[in-house]
Amino acid sequence: MSAAQPPQLDNLFGALADPTRRAIIDRLLARGELSVGEVAAPFDISTPAITRHLQVLEAAGLIERRVERQWRYVRVRANALAPMENWLARQRQHWSAALDRMEAVAAAQTPRRRKS
Repeated sequence: MSAAQPPQLDNLFGALADPTRRAIIDRLLARGELSVGEVAAPFDISTPAITRHLQVLEAAGLIERRVERQWRYVRVRANALAPMENWLARQRQHWSAALDRMEAVAAAQTPRRRKS
């Protein structure tokens, strides 16, 4: 396996490294499409700061925007987290197999107790 991850995966992890951006994604997943103002409402940061967070999420491919007259709406892209889910599934499979092998070695090296 290559040490470098595909840029898309790096961008996804980078975008979700910030707790505010993770909270924005959580909010969008729970509520669906929201206006930028609705996204910003529960946060104690400025609207321009929210906009910068949304730009990072959009650049990573996690959200998409829609304009309707003067309103700006955002929503999570369908299957946006699929690359992360695939990567995590491969990691889970690798570590599960490695731990199974380690357990088998430990069991083979552990002396059996005799029943008294």
